[in-house]
Amino acid sequence: MRTDLFDFALPEDRIALRPAAPRDAARLLVVRPGATPELEDRVMRDLPALLRRGDAVVVNDTKVFPANLSGRRLGRGEHEPAIAATLIKRLDGSRFRALVKPAKRLAVGDVVRFGGEGRVCFLEQLDATIEQKGQGDEGGEVTLAFAFTDAVLDQALAERGDTPLPPYIASRREVDEQDRSDYQTMFAREEGSMAAPTAGLHFTEGVTANLRDAGIDVHRVTLHVGPGTFLPVKTEDTTGHKMHPEWGSVSAETATALNTTRGAGGRIVAVGSTSLRLLESAAGEDGTLSAFSGETALFITPGYRFRAVDIMLTNFHLPRSTLFMLVCAFCGLHTMRRAYAHAIDSRYRFYSYGDACLLFRSPS
Repeated sequence: MRTDLFDFALPEDRIALRPAAPRDAARLLVVRPGATPELEDRVMRDLPALLRRGDAVVVNDTKVFPANLSGRRLGRGEHEPAIAATLIKRLDGSRFRALVKPAKRLAVGDVVRFGGEGRVCFLEQLDATIEQKGQGDEGGEVTLAFAFTDAVLDQALAERGDTPLPPYIASRREVDEQDRSDYQTMFAREEGSMAAPTAGLHFTEGVTANLRDAGIDVHRVTLHVGPGTFLPVKTEDTTGHKMHPEWGSVSAETATALNTTRGAGGRIVAVGSTSLRLLESAAGEDGTLSAFSGETALFITPGYRFRAVDIMLTNFHLPRSTLFMLVCAFCGLHTMRRAYAHAIDSRYRFYSYGDACLLFRSPS
């Protein structure tokens, strides 16, 4: 499909720079597809009343790690250029794949020293050697081999690293300590994401307790969000875009429970695009879910036949993004363009710290 079909104009003042407080006070646009789409304005704490007893909610329990580092290249003359790195994938106890800027200032064998000015660190320095260098979409992609490993490295990264906020927030204000908690869902336990599964940010203990009281189970899956989540589709046609692979897992226990839900007439509610893409990757042609562990690069655009997910809770996404294409596949392009126009006119808050929508899958 033509990429420009998924474009729309968004006023800058609709981009949320902080989350709603409390989290379940976020607005919730309920979208039911049809010849004339039904749009209903609610709030997140209404979610249990919008679902049915016997439904199952699936959340992503990935945990964001402090992936943004600032440092300088050592040696090679008196000048030590500043280097910014974003860790994107852990390879082993001491090595990460990372995106670095400016990549042209680095060569294989160079050492970069990371640290934050004015921070008290339990180690005097954190050095990493450029082990391998390639090219990525958002700057040079390299392999960093750190001088420390495992728990010691984890502690050093926690002290020196910053929360990797999306560029549309980080470009408008400084990242601060509050983001360390704000940009983490209540379900986070499996560290490995460079971005939060933001639909999960709207949940509170009260919402989850009310879901269970209403006979709606909450299940966990894990998908570590990679750098591709923020990349716009730059090709003129969607077929020319390639997704970054991301690692995820669905346990056998969760797959069995969700199959039981569907067998009893319940619906599967995916919290976020990450949970949805992972469940669809784990589903067979008949919709039966199996245990899954590995990478997925599933790119969902209109015309995709959904097999596992009936309802989706998600935030409002960027124009021309793979995420907006996914929701258009789920509800229909016409429906989602109407829904987003309503959200903009009604001053819903967009993107990672913004409001949410509850999408019911189009029958077609």
